Amino acid sequence: MKKRVLLKTVVALAAALGFAGAQAQSTPIKFQLDWRFEGPAALFLTPVAKGYFKDAKLDVAVDAGNGSGGAVTRVASGAYDMGFADLAALMEFHANNVDAPNKPVAIMMVYNDTPASVMALKKSGIKTPADLNGKKLGAPVFDAGRRAFPIFAKANNISGVQWTAMDPPLRETMLVRGDVDAITGFTFTSLLNLEARGVKVEDVVVLPYPEHGVKLYGNAIIASPKMLKENPAAVKAFLLAFAKGMKDVIGNPAAAIQDVKARDGIINVELETRRLKLAIDTVINSANARAEGFGQVNGPRLSLMASQVSDAYNTKSRVNPDAVWNGAFLPSKAELNVLPKK
Repeated sequence: MKKRVLLKTVVALAAALGFAGAQAQSTPIKFQLDWRFEGPAALFLTPVAKGYFKDAKLDVAVDAGNGSGGAVTRVASGAYDMGFADLAALMEFHANNVDAPNKPVAIMMVYNDTPASVMALKKSGIKTPADLNGKKLGAPVFDAGRRAFPIFAKANNISGVQWTAMDPPLRETMLVRGDVDAITGFTFTSLLNLEARGVKVEDVVVLPYPEHGVKLYGNAIIASPKMLKENPAAVKAFLLAFAKGMKDVIGNPAAAIQDVKARDGIINVELETRRLKLAIDTVINSANARAEGFGQVNGPRLSLMASQVSDAYNTKSRVNPDAVWNGAFLPSKAELNVLPKK
């Protein structure tokens, strides 16, 4: 009898140790988003909800953010292993912090085109970039569109612009009130925010940067050098699981928004579904993305962006394109084939 009890105890202990070992094999990854839990957050929350990261033996925790600059610095500080950030913000960090020991690196392009645009109300009379000469523009000081505006201005011969700074929640309100003539922002953010303030979409003039001579990349997945060096297999597994989730999100944005609602119950489901679809149509499944391949970058275009950001952001040193990008962890081209044909 004692032997049987002892045997059961040994078996139970072995099973417990085996379970603990299986649990220990999951690699924890702290992931920092660039912004709040809005539509595009589904790109990361859906693979979590569907268990794709878990199946890859990854324990991924996704946190909301407050801007690309913050996402870059938090990954650089070691507080987060990976994140989602505007490539220009990453370039700026590299060029202004040459001696920083843990500069994050972009490892997968997600927004192949910058989502930045200039937006104005039709009643302002602004129709083209040339109409912005001498006008009053508004945006938060850290806004990606505002930071890159010198590139837009140079491409379109714009001068004499006066800037007004405000907190993000006031940007669209100030445009509606007429405090500024135009604003910069991510199209899928500001356009829908204007609508929420009673403006009809057809009454808004949108001048997207990519359609007016600005070929900047947008947001990429970034990782710390420590993570890349110490756990390359986990990084590769993350990108593969993300690509799998990406296909689901693009295929059914409405279903993916439910994964966002699970994290933030007060979101407007209809609005965030439209925001996600707008992001997919304008910067994810864009002509450039289909030409270059999802997740990848074009060398000469990356070099041009590095030069433009160095000038527009007036960085302490020139941006080195080879230092900010590492495509060695990307899945195969077949596994990255997530974009539907237009």
